[in-house]
Amino acid sequence: LDKKPTKIIVDLSGVPYMATAGLATLVEAMNLTRKAGSTLVLAGMHDRVKAVFDISRLTGLFKIAPDIAAAEGM
Repeated sequence: LDKKPTKIIVDLSGVPYMATAGLATLVEAMNLTRKAGSTLVLAGMHDRVKAVFDISRLTGLFKIAPDIAAAEGM
């Protein structure tokens, strides 16, 4: 964040499951990127991981793209 990127993309395509520690880390990352004036985009989220976000009611707080290419276009 010191380099002030306009967008940070997190590729979750290799993450088949996410526990609460992972969710907490991504929420913290989102808060830090917002404070820095950047955008955090989560890309390639598996259905099982998306379900965890849905159950936690976090889906609406994040920008979520189906893949890296779509995230780059956001």
